Amino acid sequence: MWFRRDLRLRDNPALLAAAESGEVLPLFVLDPRLWGPAGPSRRAYLGASLRALDASLRQRQAGLSVVRGDPVRRVVLAARAVEADQVHIAADYGPYGAQRDDDVEQALEDAGIELVRTGSPYAVAPGRVTNKTGDPYKVFTPFSRAWADHGWRGPVDAPSGCSWLALDAEQDSTTDIPAPDLPSGLELPDAGEDAALARWQEFLDRIDRYDDDRDKPGVNGTSHLSVHLKYGEVHPRTLLADLAQRRSNGARTYRTELAWREFYADVLHQRPETAREYLKPEFAKMDYARPGAELDAWTQGRTGFPVVDAGMRQLRATGWMHNRVRMIVASFLVKDLHLEWQHGARHFMHWLVDGDLASNQHGWQWTAGSGTDASPFFRVFNPTTQGKKFDPPGDYIRRWVEELSDPDQVPDPHEPDDDTRDLVGYPQPLVDHKEERQEALDRYQRIKNR
Repeated sequence: MWFRRDLRLRDNPALLAAAESGEVLPLFVLDPRLWGPAGPSRRAYLGASLRALDASLRQRQAGLSVVRGDPVRRVVLAARAVEADQVHIAADYGPYGAQRDDDVEQALEDAGIELVRTGSPYAVAPGRVTNKTGDPYKVFTPFSRAWADHGWRGPVDAPSGCSWLALDAEQDSTTDIPAPDLPSGLELPDAGEDAALARWQEFLDRIDRYDDDRDKPGVNGTSHLSVHLKYGEVHPRTLLADLAQRRSNGARTYRTELAWREFYADVLHQRPETAREYLKPEFAKMDYARPGAELDAWTQGRTGFPVVDAGMRQLRATGWMHNRVRMIVASFLVKDLHLEWQHGARHFMHWLVDGDLASNQHGWQWTAGSGTDASPFFRVFNPTTQGKKFDPPGDYIRRWVEELSDPDQVPDPHEPDDDTRDLVGYPQPLVDHKEERQEALDRYQRIKNR
């Protein structure tokens, strides 16, 4: 069993298929092409998640064999070492992962070994939901209806009574599970299948309020399951099975958010170039600013716009940012600073512990106006009014922007005046939002007229 984005034992159809076929070697390959670009958050979390999986296996008198190198070579070597006739995986639909698996499949075939794909990280695999003409959906709402109509299988139990194998550490070049040090000030959530299920159960106690609370960054209104879904410590089918027992607006809205994750995975599967390029190519012709000091101020949370700075500092401190704030800071980068979305997406992927290529890139493109759905470029978030609307008491700002945390010094954290900014050492606004909003619309009009 070659684990990748499915670091769990429960509801793991690929693992179950492997166990039903015979003795199982649990294998993970540290792929330099994935490890290298990953930022500190994802590297550290992956190590913690692998240790949790190894601990779960050891409770079953097994263990996780970890090797480092090109999967095309390392998977074949591992399979040969235990005389395997099959390698089981959950299918990968990402641009790199899909090609990698095809290459591994060919190498295994040359060695007389079969690659068996069972399941995927999604309730409905990308490419399965199509319209009546067999074409992929380009808009979320009809996709979500067809996705729900398609349906999904129920969760499966963890394998029982399985016989496990292990690589010889010295002979087969296994490596220790990495435990990289985190940068100062960065703290990540607990990793592993048990942590994921515990977080889900805790969220179920308040899911009925999700529809009302999910846009409020100052309250504990979201599930924080994105990182666990990213690494497959829990499968979305497990969540959907529990959601099916509930009828609240909160449960329905949460199911819609899971559908968004699967929609973006489908879009990236159909258009793999959009991981780097514009889904709507005409937006590449817009006049953009060159990255410089303003990009640095944005990444450091020093723009002078409190909710933007709170979000960027939360990202740096926790490897996560509230989804409403992700949209606000993305709009600010593209439409107030006139920088291309790729700069922001790259920064997010470096620091986000839940950095998922499909969701991240297409979330950015949606905000930038170049993505799916009716996401017009002229939807320009005013960061001040957004902060007041979704964080009226300013709790979120006060938590993450230390300079604005004291209500005695800063009565209004959304719009501190010049004297207050000077007093507490908080920067003046980097730009005039009203002027830059108009400038963004003027630039958009120019590409429409070309």
